[in-house]
Amino acid sequence: MASDTAIANPEPEAPPRRRLWPRGSRLGRLIIALNFLGLAILVIGALTLNEMRRGLVNARIDSLITQGEWVARIIDEAATVGEPEPALQPERAARLLQLLHLPRSQRVRLFDGAGRQIADSYDVADRVDWKPLPPARKPGQKARPPERNPTGERAARALKAEIDAALRGEQVRGRRIGEGGEQLVSVSLPIQRVRAVLGVLTLEAGDVDSIIAAERAALIPFILIAVGVTTLSSFLIYALVARPVLRLARAADRVQQARARSISMPDLAKRQDEIGDLTRSLEQMTDSLSERMDAIERFAADVAHEIRNPLTSIRSAVETLDLVGDGPARQRLTSILKQDVGRLDRLVTDIANASRLDAELSRDEPRRIDLARLIGDIVHVYGASATPGAVAVRIIGPDAGETLAVAGREGPLGQVFRNLIDNARSFSPPGGEVRVTLSGGRGKVEVAVEDDGPGIPPDNLETVFERFYTSRPKGTAFGGNSGLGLSIARQIVEAHGGEIHAENRLGPDGAIGGARFLVRLPERGG
Repeated sequence: MASDTAIANPEPEAPPRRRLWPRGSRLGRLIIALNFLGLAILVIGALTLNEMRRGLVNARIDSLITQGEWVARIIDEAATVGEPEPALQPERAARLLQLLHLPRSQRVRLFDGAGRQIADSYDVADRVDWKPLPPARKPGQKARPPERNPTGERAARALKAEIDAALRGEQVRGRRIGEGGEQLVSVSLPIQRVRAVLGVLTLEAGDVDSIIAAERAALIPFILIAVGVTTLSSFLIYALVARPVLRLARAADRVQQARARSISMPDLAKRQDEIGDLTRSLEQMTDSLSERMDAIERFAADVAHEIRNPLTSIRSAVETLDLVGDGPARQRLTSILKQDVGRLDRLVTDIANASRLDAELSRDEPRRIDLARLIGDIVHVYGASATPGAVAVRIIGPDAGETLAVAGREGPLGQVFRNLIDNARSFSPPGGEVRVTLSGGRGKVEVAVEDDGPGIPPDNLETVFERFYTSRPKGTAFGGNSGLGLSIARQIVEAHGGEIHAENRLGPDGAIGGARFLVRLPERGG
């Protein structure tokens, strides 16, 4: 049977890989760019100021080294004596420091070869370090022992290590902590003659904290700019994303409350980003739903109209039946009743099939189907159930060994060809023949169903696919069709990506020799 033609579902396609960068997403790129812009400003500002701080500190150290070398050279030339063993003259060196003009922001100290302090620029300049005194003692209160100063001890150790390194002939430069806990830029230079180290000259600058404070103050504009950019990006995201989405939500609520059939946001639909895509999709969706609702209403009206005709005929026949006695007239009325009941049954069946067609097409998964075998099984059923004088159904093609496969749903496709064959048989003369021809090529499978009937009026070659089209040529039986078969066939074929149309067969003399319905479906290889 036809069910044998289906094969297993093909392997599902791998899900698309998620991209970290939103390719094709304008809003996504905008959001990421704005957020990274504020961060980039902070990073650039921090890096710039860090380099600036290093440059300022290095420049300060270079300045101290230049001054220290100049002072050390003067002391070496004017305050050292002795040959071959030179020595430093402390009093003379101290007076030289007093004569030199040194900035008040710098402190210069001189140490002898044993590491003892000889002179201090703070003492020369009468500058005194001060600190608050402890509270006065009450009468009879014992004096408190002096408090330990860990910061001063650590500063003294750092200074001693620096002087010891300079006494070994090294030039020491860098940063260290001061007695008050402040950061100092310090340079210690050995005072030496030939290779003998006579003393150490130390220059300190305590304005490092002010340099760092200035750098922090310089960072404030970058912070303000970053905050401004972040704030602006937040408002842009709100204006470009949040508000339009809120408008769409409110428009959808209005559609629901007012029972409207469409949503329209023309200003948002013009946007070339995701919000515009969403707006256009919503408009298309509501338009499609509106069209579907209109189609349902038209279909309901057509159904009511089509059912009313056989019901009216049945009611008239029933009312007349009591007035007619036995005889040919009563038999004629009974025949009309049977015919109308059969017509009504076919109509209800086709209406039910048409109403659940969409659900069936969306529920079943497409499979690979051997169309030649499917149609062969259908034709075989017609041949097995044929009665004497009935219209025969014959299949032509394909060539031996040729497989014509399509991707589709077996049940609905079988219904298409049964509807076409039934329609052709209903228009064929008694003892006639319906031919089903299969062929393939250029990625298409073509099925032609033709009869020897009166054909189709040229003006109706397209309207025959409309719902409830029941116009029939003279001489053919009325009521044998519901007018839904061809409409259902077109709906199924188009759902499978194919096409169907009708045409007339012309004889050698140019006269219409019958009707032909052509179905083309995409071929499925492998």
